[in-house]
Amino acid sequence: MLNKIHHVAIICSNYEISKKFYTEILGLEIIRETYRIERHSYKLDLAINGLYCVELFSFPKPPKRISRPEATGLRHLAFEVATIEDIITHLHRFDIEIEPIRIDELTNKRFTFIQDPDGLPIEFYEK
Repeated sequence: MLNKIHHVAIICSNYEISKKFYTEILGLEIIRETYRIERHSYKLDLAINGLYCVELFSFPKPPKRISRPEATGLRHLAFEVATIEDIITHLHRFDIEIEPIRIDELTNKRFTFIQDPDGLPIEFYEK
């Protein structure tokens, strides 16, 4: 019945900061940017390698994220990377705080975490 995950929707507190983070720092491609006058909000459709994957929303005065990654609900957003070192080197150029590299005990693959501008945990998982 299900084919694939279509997209992940993220609500940000500062649209310009988050747009820059996801497009200029993480390198997601802009498919379409829409300002919805009736909602006073933006919707930014983003892709990785041409594949639609993230919708970034802004809303007036959204509540802060109230849970930690271990709470019920979405835990984090994960991106596959070729090598952990390459993404770490890239992120250091933007002074982004990066957690120490971990090893997945089930796959022996390496991974690490950062946070987006609103504290959403983002994982980079080595291919």
